[in-house]
Amino acid sequence: MYKFKYLKISNTNQIRYLSNTSKKKLYIVFLHGFMSNIEGEKPKAIFKYAKKNKLGFLALEYSGHGKSTGKFTHGNISKWTNEVRIAIKKIVGKNQFILVGSSMGAWLSLNQFKFFKDQIKGFLGIGSAPEFLQNLMWKKFTKKMKNETIKKGICQLKHGNYEYPITYQLIKDGRKNRILNQKIKSKIGVVMIHGSKDEVVPQVYSKKVLKIFNNAKKKLVIIKNGDHSLSSKKGLKKIILELNKIVSNII
Repeated sequence: MYKFKYLKISNTNQIRYLSNTSKKKLYIVFLHGFMSNIEGEKPKAIFKYAKKNKLGFLALEYSGHGKSTGKFTHGNISKWTNEVRIAIKKIVGKNQFILVGSSMGAWLSLNQFKFFKDQIKGFLGIGSAPEFLQNLMWKKFTKKMKNETIKKGICQLKHGNYEYPITYQLIKDGRKNRILNQKIKSKIGVVMIHGSKDEVVPQVYSKKVLKIFNNAKKKLVIIKNGDHSLSSKKGLKKIILELNKIVSNII
């Protein structure tokens, strides 16, 4: 059902993506979270919505994620931001698009405004996590963990059933990509969706994102008992509902 494709972005790297073309010239670009991929429930639900409404669609896996090439430990916010930029340029082209960013994907989405300001017609954030590397990781590292990361260049961070290889270059690069102190003047629809029981990223991050936008039509949606991923039926239904409202104001 899903025809995944590959886009060559350098001599050594190719990224996997899922796309759909449209005559309406409006695309939805989905950006997944940290150490995630495009086989989850959210990209599939949004892809289905795009096809049903004859809209263009693009979801991609950054290097070191999913089935894309490259080592995760070689990646960082700058690199992944650039890969998103290249993919949008090649697949979406000059068409207008709406960004949907999940967790770290919201940070990468915000970074796209400097490249495609006039083409971006809406932004939907899901459990948005801009600047999470410094604020939600590094600041919570113990002195021992910080020393290990600086000395060895990497720290294996255990979180629940997962282990994240956090490199020092990733942390340092995150500091270069500060976005919460900036202002975006685009007059677009901006919706932040957050679960009330998100134990990964506090709701305040969605509020901080809304403050970046001076002239946008802004909205914060809190999903009762919702977790970080919001991949439940209730969460997906709300995401599609809010996305459809943004689309309806454009078309």
